[in-house]
Amino acid sequence: MPGLKRKACTAVIRGLLPWFLLTGIMLLLYCLTNPSQVKVRNLQEDTCPLVMAKASKESLKIPSQSVKPQADECAPKINIMFMKTHKTASSTILNILFRFGEKHELKFAFPDGRNDFFYPSPFLCSQVKDYTPGECFNVVCNHMRFDHQEVVKLLPPDAVYITILRDPVDLFESSFHYYHRAVPLTWRIIGEDKLSGFLNNPRAFYSPEAYNSFYLRNLLFFDFGFDNNLEADDPRVMTDIQNLSERFHLVLIAEYFEESLILLKDLLCWTMEDILYFKLNVRRSSSVSRLAPEMRAKALQWNGADWKLYQHFNATFWNRVEAYGTERMKRDVTKLLTRNAEMKSICIEGGGAVEAQKIQDRHFLPWQPVGEPSIMGYNLKKDIDPKFRKICEKMLTPELQYLSDLGVNLWVTRLWGWLKDTFY
Repeated sequence: MPGLKRKACTAVIRGLLPWFLLTGIMLLLYCLTNPSQVKVRNLQEDTCPLVMAKASKESLKIPSQSVKPQADECAPKINIMFMKTHKTASSTILNILFRFGEKHELKFAFPDGRNDFFYPSPFLCSQVKDYTPGECFNVVCNHMRFDHQEVVKLLPPDAVYITILRDPVDLFESSFHYYHRAVPLTWRIIGEDKLSGFLNNPRAFYSPEAYNSFYLRNLLFFDFGFDNNLEADDPRVMTDIQNLSERFHLVLIAEYFEESLILLKDLLCWTMEDILYFKLNVRRSSSVSRLAPEMRAKALQWNGADWKLYQHFNATFWNRVEAYGTERMKRDVTKLLTRNAEMKSICIEGGGAVEAQKIQDRHFLPWQPVGEPSIMGYNLKKDIDPKFRKICEKMLTPELQYLSDLGVNLWVTRLWGWLKDTFY
């Protein structure tokens, strides 16, 4: 028996060694590439000047058909901050912004060396590629841990701030599936159903100070720069939510994606063509855990701050829909769904998403989580009409590939991807 126990322990240690190695390498890369955390002293001197922003706006090339006057004679808004939250359909919104920005030659504030602004560190202007104090940008949209005082330095005063939320239980399930292999404390969970194992006793597999633990509790609160370990009844939770209400002009809801896009289109004075989309970064259905009511209740309690956040902005969302007009909204959603269906028939081989192993062109292969290729993608039609090829390619392109196409250096992200794929 002692011999068997030693063999079992040896097997476990061998299985964990690659994880420890990968974690160590990522920590080293993070330390080597993370810029100085010293904040700029004078906010006024380093804020994007309004006069400079106006000059930049006037120099943009926006075709006349894109600025066709509507009933209120609005013009397309081009200065946008999109707070990209995790596991909320934000990659699909990002693709819409990339396409609009590229089409109209907007200036993006991009990270350097990776696809995010050194997340999970709080955002700093110094994390923007080639940033110089006072420089103006049109669009900020990559993953970050939000810090409004820093973000506001990059954008003109008329910038529109938007973000997206998702039901906290579904978000937690998705985040756990996607990230738990990157959270060392969860490696000790026994059994096949690790999600239930965690929810039955979360304190046994969670510590606020542990590496990557933020992925497993109130991830939305963390993304917005708040303390994700606050209990739901802590008065600071509502204070933080009120602060967000003052910062963001529109909060989208993932469960009502088409309605969200219609409100976005109305706010930005864009066209229906500007908001067409294909769902990106979607998991195959077999990898989604169907939580029983008891487990959903536990997940909701564990993510109580996120639940309060979601409830607040879900209510404001439906107030916006009512103000827009419910019948008008139904008509516009139908138009959007119709145009999306038409684009699917034009662009996508087979008409829908396929598993990662079946994607023929690696340019359309999305990033996969550690240990499991569960994120689906698309194949471009072989006999596609040449006049649609360019727009189809862009609509199907995942985030990392699109960033590369836009000239972003992703050496840290790609090195991590190579290590991940080599070991697992």
